[in-house]
Amino acid sequence: MAGTPPAVAPTPVAAPRKRRWLPFSAWHLVLMPLSLIFVLPLVQMVLTSLMPEAQITKFPPEFIPRGIHFDGYQTLFAQSKIVRWVVNTVVVSAVSVLAHLVLCSLAGYGFARLKFPGRGLAFLGIIATVMIPIQVLMIPTYLLFARIGIVDTLAAAFVPWLASAFGIFLMRQFFLSLPVELEEAALLDGAGAFRTFTSIVLPLARPALATLAVFTLLSSWNDLLWPLIAITDDSKYTLQVGLASFQGMRRTEWSQLMAGNVIATLPLVLAFLFAQKRFIATMSFSGLKG
Repeated sequence: MAGTPPAVAPTPVAAPRKRRWLPFSAWHLVLMPLSLIFVLPLVQMVLTSLMPEAQITKFPPEFIPRGIHFDGYQTLFAQSKIVRWVVNTVVVSAVSVLAHLVLCSLAGYGFARLKFPGRGLAFLGIIATVMIPIQVLMIPTYLLFARIGIVDTLAAAFVPWLASAFGIFLMRQFFLSLPVELEEAALLDGAGAFRTFTSIVLPLARPALATLAVFTLLSSWNDLLWPLIAITDDSKYTLQVGLASFQGMRRTEWSQLMAGNVIATLPLVLAFLFAQKRFIATMSFSGLKG
């Protein structure tokens, strides 16, 4: 009918927002108790290292120290070469981490971007080495190191950690997730392949490099079996071998043992906390999510 105003569509009413009863996600109610299960052993280790031996061996056991006692730390530093062992472990871990970052990033970038005959077969061969048990390689590796004269030296501890199949795989997966247009733009601007890798790709790969550094640090720092075989001089022991030998020379002194474990664990906890955000970013971009 003429003069009738057009019908106006009703304005959609927004659905009422659900009221949140908790200031955080409900999943935290599950994750917080689970986190306590993992944290409590570490807390108990620190508390035990501060107890006197009489309180540690008391029954029923006491979990809270009556006072702060550093007897375990003092005896450990006085009767062992723990400072030397820590220095050796730092050297081995530092060389291992640096070599992993350089060699694995180069190899991973090559497998991700460079096209050459046999690339897929070579990458498959590297990944297949993960299935070889480390125990099978110990005797051949020891004989090889004996021939080149590095047995009973720190080099025997860090040479096996110079590169790994997992490190190459991790870096390759991360490089594949990066847009290739960034590298093509750099090449059009006149940058060479190596300049593109160092100036464009590596800065973007910091999360993956941090994750690889944490994994390598954990593995090389906690390595016990191979240094125990390859090194016999106690002045060249790594921290894990030194603590095992120190415990084996006497009856178990729990305060000293826990003090040594605190010293061995603290750097790893700090390293993980420092690289935690980059670690999560790498799991998101490299296809390694659970």
